[in-house]
Amino acid sequence: MREVNTVAWLSGLRTAVGRDIGLGEVPSTEWDRLAAGVDAVWLMGVWERSDAGRAVALADEANRASFSAALPDWTEADVVGSAYSIGSYSVATWLGGGAGLRAARRELAERGAGLVVDFVPNHVGLDHPWLTTHPEAFIRGDQADLQRSPEDFFAVGDQVVAHGRDPFFPPWRDVAQLNFFSPAYRELAIATLTQIAASADAVRCDMAMLGLNDVVANTWGHRAGEPGAQPFWVEVVAAVRATHPNLGFLAEAYWDREDDLLAQGFDACYDKTLYDRLLVADPAGVRAHLAGRPGPRVVRFVENHDEPRAAAAFSRLDHQQAATVAVATLPGVTLWFEGQFAGHRVRLPVFLRRDREEAADAERATFHAALAAAMTELRPADGVFALADTHGWPDNQSHTRLLAWTWTAPTSRVVVVVNLAADPSAGLVSLPWQDLADRRWALRDPLAGATLVRDGDELARDGLFVDLGPFGVHTFVLEQPPVAGLTAGDGD
Repeated sequence: MREVNTVAWLSGLRTAVGRDIGLGEVPSTEWDRLAAGVDAVWLMGVWERSDAGRAVALADEANRASFSAALPDWTEADVVGSAYSIGSYSVATWLGGGAGLRAARRELAERGAGLVVDFVPNHVGLDHPWLTTHPEAFIRGDQADLQRSPEDFFAVGDQVVAHGRDPFFPPWRDVAQLNFFSPAYRELAIATLTQIAASADAVRCDMAMLGLNDVVANTWGHRAGEPGAQPFWVEVVAAVRATHPNLGFLAEAYWDREDDLLAQGFDACYDKTLYDRLLVADPAGVRAHLAGRPGPRVVRFVENHDEPRAAAAFSRLDHQQAATVAVATLPGVTLWFEGQFAGHRVRLPVFLRRDREEAADAERATFHAALAAAMTELRPADGVFALADTHGWPDNQSHTRLLAWTWTAPTSRVVVVVNLAADPSAGLVSLPWQDLADRRWALRDPLAGATLVRDGDELARDGLFVDLGPFGVHTFVLEQPPVAGLTAGDGD
């Protein structure tokens, strides 16, 4: 899945073509580029943004400092408000409205890709129509709350409403908190998602774990009232799928609540734990995490709009490459963020319309192009994934820094080995295939463009010997018979 900051991307296209265009006028070559090599494109930030939320953002000095860091020449015209302070669930007019989004979906579908958009279940903007038409859908207080905690509450006419928040941080003052226990809000959520389902193939649900019953109760206490007969997501997902059974639900999730959300109807959840452990180069932590969550119902990444750019977060290029190979070759949804392949380093706040111009990093661009070209081989669509054990010997235990897994498909076999350490590491990787003996095997690495030949008896008896430099990787496709002219040991 490719994530695109829609307003920044479209602003760049407008500059490139020299005229105003919406989603319905995007050149076909640009849709070709976005859809290439992916199953879905996430157009982040397509909904109308809150004008009141924009005013709050502009008045916040921390926000203004982040704008200057990302875009030194920004003006107030560049600030369109947060993509997550929703003014209404209608496509922004300047993006082309609903017709533009439907055109985008058609263009992607013609290229074999689905369309993903946001749903923000926890809150809406300060001027969203629901605040006046359905005040019972929100977490509310009273005048005493407003006087005592003006940072936490705001007034809407004669109503006092809580600002949106999660339980571990101060409130977000540009949004209003919805009440997951409210029957009125559940009806609104179902109607909204049903409307979205007519124009998209999947929804990425922002901070979906905030809707879990215990999180709501612990965050809001008596203000939330009593939970419904069913958990929020169970009721909402089932109701939407009654009319749109193929709508995909992806959860942004933290705090190890992925299993709860999967059980309540989500197709896949963010794997933030893997990202965190890759970032600090914790091979034991990664291994333990994968042993507990190896399956496909995850969204894996090394950057997205909420995280620093990978080129900036990973201090070493080889470390970034090792982490990227890992997320790309593990099962699940791999999330790529627009600009990642070019090695962009500046994280754009979601309030800004215009991105900073950055030259492509040639080395990172070359690496990502090679990885993209190799992906159909390295993660076969019909393959079966398995973690692989690594072994050392008495005077070498560096194998504990190696991570390894295999893919077995009817016509191919793949083994991936990643050294998640800043030191050289060597070891033996156990392979799962029972027919390795009595022949030689060519180990072709499409990412490195090299081929090794190994004796099948050694592979079956001892495993695959690897000796990798700091943050080195092997991505081997096993082939038999070997390439003509090579003998065992060639290409070491």
